[in-house]
Amino acid sequence: MADVVSIEGETLSASVSSLGAELVRLRKGDAELLWDGNPAGWAGRSPLLFPIVGAVKGDRITVDGRSYPMTRHGFARTSTFALVDAQPTRCLWRLAASDDTRARYPFSFRLDVGYAIAADRLTISATLLNEGDRAMPASFGFHPAFRWPLVPGQSRERHEVHFEKPEPAPIRRLAGGLLGEALPSPVERDRLRLDDGLFASDALIWDRLESRSLAYGGPDGPAVRLDFPRMPHLGIWSKPGAGFLCLEPWQGFASPAGFDGELAEKPGIVELSAGSARVFELTIAIG
Repeated sequence: MADVVSIEGETLSASVSSLGAELVRLRKGDAELLWDGNPAGWAGRSPLLFPIVGAVKGDRITVDGRSYPMTRHGFARTSTFALVDAQPTRCLWRLAASDDTRARYPFSFRLDVGYAIAADRLTISATLLNEGDRAMPASFGFHPAFRWPLVPGQSRERHEVHFEKPEPAPIRRLAGGLLGEALPSPVERDRLRLDDGLFASDALIWDRLESRSLAYGGPDGPAVRLDFPRMPHLGIWSKPGAGFLCLEPWQGFASPAGFDGELAEKPGIVELSAGSARVFELTIAIG
């Protein structure tokens, strides 16, 4: 059974599970902000996506000409992380390469995920270290699911996402789980008005994102602000009628339909040189 560590500040509290180092609860006062993981809607809450984001063709990656099994969004979300440190306002979790991970992803890595609360902000910082002697291709993504509506009884259709900047570029949709054609953006300058029809064909994906922050909320009550300075891509997803909205800053995205090359050549991938580290960060502020 997974261990759960809780941290709290003056007004904000959070709980994190050892399974996937996943945020499983986020509250401001008595207000529950995170989706509860009800499997009737979606069993996830805020999984971490590594070493890929999205799906790859045939659920397999290719490294140096050899094929390895890799399911959608990678294996971090189903892996047990070790607790490195726990304090009243912060905790740190670690996933290290093992025989099991190397059978799917043949690289030596260490992934440290820290959660820290300060005032009304929760910062999630994921540090990926390449402990091997060759370049390591990887993607990483955050996948928090917030309640929709944020306040029980509010109108879902009066909720919206407000981007930091106008987002005129086309979005992408999924085709058989892979990245499909570009389509006109539903964003009106910097605002996305939410309704269930947006998600009838799965997620909305921005592979040409201008913003590095956004806000989500309804006409009354709390609002959620996300800041993700190092994450250049974004997915927004729900299921029609479900009680959650996923706001997902990513580095990377699903393989384009037809792509079947080396992992290092997959669009959205970054490469870490031997011995180097990369930090992926998301701050959630509640106003």
